[in-house]
Amino acid sequence: MEAAIRKDLLEEISVEITSAKHSGYAEKISKLIEQASREPHTGLALRSPEYLLEKINAGQAVIALTSSKELCGFCYIESWQHGRYIANSGLVVAPEYRGIGLAAIIKRKIFKLSSRLYPTALLFGLTTSEAVMKINTQLGYRPVSFSALTSDEQFWAGCKTCSFYDVLERTGRKNCLCTAMLYKPPIEKPGVS
Repeated sequence: MEAAIRKDLLEEISVEITSAKHSGYAEKISKLIEQASREPHTGLALRSPEYLLEKINAGQAVIALTSSKELCGFCYIESWQHGRYIANSGLVVAPEYRGIGLAAIIKRKIFKLSSRLYPTALLFGLTTSEAVMKINTQLGYRPVSFSALTSDEQFWAGCKTCSFYDVLERTGRKNCLCTAMLYKPPIEKPGVS
């Protein structure tokens, strides 16, 4: 019975592309990411409210809110090497909304947004979460070596706030506790629709 009640929570939640009207959530999202990063076996890089606000205002994120506008979850887009590589980063769900499938809904929404905004880009992610790996696999991502990801130094500098950064550095960016996953968009053939 509890599972059915929790699944009903999804009916009260909307997952939408962000805009300036969501700017008041940046601080709460930053705190939620920080809280989640302290959980065991979680590799999640911290992000400042100012950084998240840029993503929110640019429509480069999705947010999950209850009908009473309570924050449930979030994920944002990062672009590297002039849009050649796109990461869906910072996927986070508030503890009281976990286990109901919300992460999958958020991930699908940000995946569609990324594919629409960057149709030829390689989409990638780093994760320690089995649930996220499963969602990524369902979307068509495949595990890859870290060398298949962006070489942009700014991306790798963003990992410094993750609790697993020392592993990444010690191995010369060849290994981490995170799994690297990559999605290659289908190649359209000329004259075929």
